Amino acid sequence: MRSSLWCPDDGSYRRGVDDAIALILLRCAEHDRTVWAWSAEDWLALIGNSARQFTANAPGWAEGTARPYLTAYAYLLSGFTEFDHLGSFRRLPLAWRVFGKRPVDEAQQQVAQVLRGWGYQVETGIDPRISPVLCQTLLLNRSPMLEDLTTAAFDRIRQHPDLPDRYIGALYGIQRAVAALGHCSLPPTPYRGRMPAIEGTAQSWAEWIERWHSTSTLSRKVRDNHRSLLSKIGRWLADEHPEITEPTQWTRQTCAAWVAAVDKLRVGDYVQRVASHEKRAGQPITPHSKSGYLTATRAFFHDLQEWEWIPRRFDPVRALSTPRTIAAMLGPDPRVIADDIWAKLLWAGLNIGPDDLPTRLNSLRYPFELLRVLSLTWLFSGLRSDEIARLRVGCVRWQHEGFPIPGDSDEVLARDAVCLLDVPTHKTGTSFTKPVDPLLGKAIEGAVTLLGG
Repeated sequence: MRSSLWCPDDGSYRRGVDDAIALILLRCAEHDRTVWAWSAEDWLALIGNSARQFTANAPGWAEGTARPYLTAYAYLLSGFTEFDHLGSFRRLPLAWRVFGKRPVDEAQQQVAQVLRGWGYQVETGIDPRISPVLCQTLLLNRSPMLEDLTTAAFDRIRQHPDLPDRYIGALYGIQRAVAALGHCSLPPTPYRGRMPAIEGTAQSWAEWIERWHSTSTLSRKVRDNHRSLLSKIGRWLADEHPEITEPTQWTRQTCAAWVAAVDKLRVGDYVQRVASHEKRAGQPITPHSKSGYLTATRAFFHDLQEWEWIPRRFDPVRALSTPRTIAAMLGPDPRVIADDIWAKLLWAGLNIGPDDLPTRLNSLRYPFELLRVLSLTWLFSGLRSDEIARLRVGCVRWQHEGFPIPGDSDEVLARDAVCLLDVPTHKTGTSFTKPVDPLLGKAIEGAVTLLGG
C-alpha cells in the first residue's frame, strides 16, 4: 500500500504516508468496516474540509503531511474526486503522488509547448492557470498519458460533476492542444460562442439566415449580430406578413414596411429571449439601433443578390436606406465625467499596482509596466481605444529646441517642455501628431526600455 504512491525522499513525507495508512486502519477498526465500503462522505470526514479541521480531528501523533496522502488513498481505493470540498487543495502534488512525477511533468510540458506556439503566455514549469486544470483532467480520466485523453474522454470529463465551472475555459485550450498532438478532436464551440436555434420564424426564413451566416465573410461577431437582427425580421414577418416566408418574396413595398416598422420598434419587440430586456422593455430603441437594424438588412439582401441566390427586384441601398430623420440623430454623444469621479480615475491610474490587476484563472496576463503605461495613456492622451491600440514603439518625440508656432502668432514653444505623440493611421482617420503631458511621454519611454523595446 505504501509503495503505490510516489513520495519525495524526505523523512516528513515518508512519515506522512505511514500516518495516513495508520489513520485509515484505525478508522476501519472504529467503524468495523473495510475501506472498500467507505463513501465519499466517510473520506471527507477523515480528511477534513481544511488542513485546520484535519489537525483538530486527527490524533496528536498524526503529522499534517498525512492529509495529502489520505486524499491520494481515497482516490486510489474509492475513486474519490470531490476535491473542491477539501478547501485550498493543489491538484498537481496529488497527480504526482498517484501517477508519479515524471509522466505528469511530461504531459504538462507537451501541452505548454503547443499553447506557447499559439501565443499563450504559459509559464515555464508550473503554470497556475493550466496546471490545476490539466491535473484535474488527468485525475478524472485516471491516466497521466495524453494519448488516453480521447474525444470521448474529454466529453465525459466536461460533464463530470466534480469538474469546477471555473475550469471550463482552460479545459477548452487544453483539448485544443491535445487535438493538435493528434490524440482527440477539436473541442466544441464554447457555450458563450454558440448561437441558439432561431425560433418564431418561418422555417424557410431561418434556413436562409443560416445559409447566409455560414457563407458571409464578415467577422464572426458581426455575423452573429446580423443573424440575431435578421431573426427579428422573420418574427415581424410572421406577425405582420405571414405570406412572406423567403427573401425572394420581398419587394420595395416590403422594404418600406420594414423601414417604417424599425422606426417604431421598442425594446423587447420580436426578441427570442425577454430575460435580458425586462428593465427597458417598452422603451423606444435608440437611433443607433435603428440604423444597425437597417444596415444588417441591407447587407443581407445585398449579399443574396450579389451571390445570385435571389433575383434583383430592388436596390437594397436605396430601398433600405436609413431615413434622414434617423440619420440626423446619429453621432457622438459624449458623457461628461463628474470632477470627483475623474479625480478618482486619475489617482487610480497614477497609483496602479500589481494587486489592482485581475488574477482569475483564465484572465489575460500582461507585464505590469505595459498595463500601467496603458492606463496613463488612456488618462492623459485623449485618444480613443483604437488609436491607443495602434501606437507603435518610438511614438514619443520631444521638442528640444525653440520652435515658432506657425501662423500669425509670435510665440515660441518653450525649450524641453513639449512632448509630441505620433498617432498612426487608424480606422476612422489619417495619422497625426499631438502634444501630450510630459508625464505620459516619460512613462511610455520607461515602459519601452523595461520591456526591451
